[in-house]
Amino acid sequence: MNPRSFLIRGLLAGIVAGLLSFAVGYFVGEPQVDAAIAVEEAGSAPADHDADDPTAEHSHDEEATAGGHSHGEDGGTVVSRQNQASWGLLTGTLAVGAALGGIIGVASAFAVGRLGRLRPAASTALVAAIGFVAVTFVPFLKYPATPPAVGEADTIGTRTTVYFVLLAISLVAAVAAVLLGRRLLADRGAYQAIVISGLAYLVVIIVAVALLPTVNEIGDFPADTLWYFRRASLLTLGTMWLTIGVVLAGLVEALHRRESSTQARRDFAASL
Repeated sequence: MNPRSFLIRGLLAGIVAGLLSFAVGYFVGEPQVDAAIAVEEAGSAPADHDADDPTAEHSHDEEATAGGHSHGEDGGTVVSRQNQASWGLLTGTLAVGAALGGIIGVASAFAVGRLGRLRPAASTALVAAIGFVAVTFVPFLKYPATPPAVGEADTIGTRTTVYFVLLAISLVAAVAAVLLGRRLLADRGAYQAIVISGLAYLVVIIVAVALLPTVNEIGDFPADTLWYFRRASLLTLGTMWLTIGVVLAGLVEALHRRESSTQARRDFAASL
């Protein structure tokens, strides 16, 4: 078992995860995006007297004739909402899934034999679980996903910065907690090592969450639409991480059994 074999299997697991995440995102997430866009369009609708303007009706007819595409000032065609929700979403989930699967595969290869007596498949599943908590779940709790209509345009840079700051702190704290657990494993045992390292990670996250600024730009956006959107976002991300963990662990277990069987036959042949 080498890093290359883990990388290849991670990429395969990521592609499978991308397909399943696309299905969840398309059937669960995209309706919430459409609902958020409808709220945004309703808030920016033209005044009532514009309805009597024949030129406004004429412009809408031209847009419909153009097939739903709009053109920017430079003449470039804007991708339609239908393509965004289908091919665009599929491309994005496949790309993210493959990249994430490859990263988890390499990290799992590094973790084999370094997490106590865990089998390769178990250590791989643990890496995926830790990654989900540190990279997705913890930052989501402080800075959850927001639909297109939420947030001020002038604060996009600030909101992005604080999100990635928390993500970096969470990831570094998770790695440090794993290293601490490894050091405590021999002296304290598995239970105390897990509890102490877990509490250390939790303390760091609580302090970071308390110190980082809170983003509250929801305004009068409907609470139910916002909740459904965030739930769908977390469900889509969770599907990707869970699929990568399960599929990659299964592939690693199959590889481990095959190589163990081959090594056992070689040892038996050498003993004759």
